[in-house]
Amino acid sequence: MSWYPQYRSSKFRHVYGKAASKENCYDGVPITQSVHDNHFCAVNPHFIAVVTECAGGGAFLVIPISQTGKLDPHYPRICGHKGNVLDIKWNPFDDFVIASCSEDATVKIWNIPQHLLTTSITEAQKELLGHSRRVGLIEWHPTASNILFSTGYDYKIMIWNLDTKESVIQAPLKTISFHTDVILSMSFNTEGSLLATACRDRKIRIIDPRAGILLQGDLSVPLFEEDVDGSSGLLFPFYDSDTNMLYVLGKGDGNIRYYEISSEKPYLNYLMEYRSPLPQKGIGIMPKRGLDVSSCEIFRFYKLIPVKSLIEPVSMIVPRRSETYQEDIYPMTAGVQPALTAQEWLSGANKGPVLMSLRPGSVILNSLPPFPEKEPSFEGTEPVQYQGRIADIIGKSSRIQEKWGYRKAEERRKEDKPVGLSNGFDVFECPPPKTENELLQMFYRQQEEIRRLREVLIQRDVQIKQLELEIKNLRMDSGRF
Repeated sequence: MSWYPQYRSSKFRHVYGKAASKENCYDGVPITQSVHDNHFCAVNPHFIAVVTECAGGGAFLVIPISQTGKLDPHYPRICGHKGNVLDIKWNPFDDFVIASCSEDATVKIWNIPQHLLTTSITEAQKELLGHSRRVGLIEWHPTASNILFSTGYDYKIMIWNLDTKESVIQAPLKTISFHTDVILSMSFNTEGSLLATACRDRKIRIIDPRAGILLQGDLSVPLFEEDVDGSSGLLFPFYDSDTNMLYVLGKGDGNIRYYEISSEKPYLNYLMEYRSPLPQKGIGIMPKRGLDVSSCEIFRFYKLIPVKSLIEPVSMIVPRRSETYQEDIYPMTAGVQPALTAQEWLSGANKGPVLMSLRPGSVILNSLPPFPEKEPSFEGTEPVQYQGRIADIIGKSSRIQEKWGYRKAEERRKEDKPVGLSNGFDVFECPPPKTENELLQMFYRQQEEIRRLREVLIQRDVQIKQLELEIKNLRMDSGRF
């Protein structure tokens, strides 16, 4: 009789959670006291947004991700709602656009300046009117640009197309209204063709959002069932499709339990639990493109701890001896480029997300442009007939950058703070190496940085050659006439 040990090979068996030090937390943040069951926090590689207490209406803070430490009590807020803010979500394709919903039955879209806020923002870019009761949840479409979903206490799901010039949108594109109670959560499949909802009537529904029809609602027989704990607090599940890991956090609990999901029985494999005595009221998660790959970080939470007015980052780390890029734990992941326009998705097209690599030096690591901010300049000796065509070429380059979700160069020039040269590694704040091991790590990082800069130079050279070829062809065409 053979005996097989209960051992399962996995590269994530020893993942552990690491809380940030006190100086790397966000202190003095007036976190909302609302009892609404939501995350109250949204994060991207540039900003952390958190719903806050505000007299006479609703507000939230937008803090630069690098501005850790004690927060100024008079820090400017986003405060255009007339009721408490219930949910906030960053646009996945533009790090400077955020949506919010409120008890005032409205959804608002805000433009956030890249420089530090000096005054509170009260005027939204767009206002969406359609719900008859308070709006509790919003979600951006994962692959199509400018498509937003909202749901409220009127039990309706509304689909909005933001690709319009109107500042006030009076009616949604589509309304789904067969739910019989409050919708607690919404989630899309990878390509965004299906929508799953969890409702207070204890039913999970799978919906075709464009057709507005129910595809499946009877999920009463689970493949696997796991008792997490006896707490009555709401559970927040976060699934990472890149690593097939499921993180489960409880509201009012300080622990984070994490599992690995597989296609074979028992389907759910317990890995470990991060323990903390500080209970979280809400949670935010950093997109994959904002992680520190040099420390083998595969997930990052931002815990809202109202008892201490604190936002505490918690990193989930795969223990590895080498600090070089670990290809096996960082597969291609969703980037900042939308796969579809709003009209293409509404017309019935389906596409998975446009993927990117997290390797330091790879193109499109964030929503900043890969090209120099300084636009090409041409001497005044060029003939007049070339200037219009040259302007078209430059304009075409600008439109390409905007297509990838980039900000305009004029807006980017406002920020003078130096940016670190590689992903997760700030050369301006790095202390000198003290040991031989640290010196070796510094050497590997510099090698990665040199390789990245070479790739950037190659891209610049290609762009310059393309522009020179365009000008040469224009001169030849002009000479024929």
